[in-house]
Amino acid sequence: MKPFLLISTRSEDDAADAEHASMLALGGLAEGELEWLRLESEPLPDLDLDAYSGIILGGSPFTSSVPDEHKSDTQRRVEAELSGLLDVLVERDFPFFGACYGIGTLARHIGGVLDGTYAEPISAPVITLTDEGRADPVLEGLPTSFQAFVGHKEACTHLPESAVILATSEHCPVQMFRVRTNLYGTQFHPELTLEALVERMTVYRHAGYFDPDDFDAVHREVAAADVSAAGKVLTNFVQRYAH
Repeated sequence: MKPFLLISTRSEDDAADAEHASMLALGGLAEGELEWLRLESEPLPDLDLDAYSGIILGGSPFTSSVPDEHKSDTQRRVEAELSGLLDVLVERDFPFFGACYGIGTLARHIGGVLDGTYAEPISAPVITLTDEGRADPVLEGLPTSFQAFVGHKEACTHLPESAVILATSEHCPVQMFRVRTNLYGTQFHPELTLEALVERMTVYRHAGYFDPDDFDAVHREVAAADVSAAGKVLTNFVQRYAH
């Protein structure tokens, strides 16, 4: 099969390595089936999309909704390059999976609005599929409601009619949506194992995702959650588009 391409934007090696390992595990992918590009450290090359089964964009410490003047040069470059890539992906309806930062990048690209209204601390809320979600092949086999890891400072408050909302939750109305037939974004983290989440909590302990004094309590809460169904979202995406 053609490999998938994972695009990361994390400068912290431990968090990036944990995300990569988690993508392999929950995607059911071997090392050679997932190429890895760390966009925060190198420019986006001229990609031959026909060489890939699909593109996966992981999470990021970047906050898309802050004013441009408060973004680093690296963040502005990354966002410009991802915007150019999404121009092509949306036009071609090319398989794309964006988690957390990825959903925001896709949402902004199609004219959606992001802000901090529906931010969520690191936790494992119940995600509920919409009618459209229950009919979507990437969500095949999932229960109508399931737990998933979250932790984000911004979320979608508005999406254009071109986006189909597939999943929601009590405190965040847009947990997953689809653009055209083959482009997906999730606010929750189907790509994270517990180990990868705890590594991320350690790296970003003082980054505002949760009260650092509550580390142990948050760890206990997420460790008690059953997020096995959430991981199937990434597995389904890989199985649907691998060729």
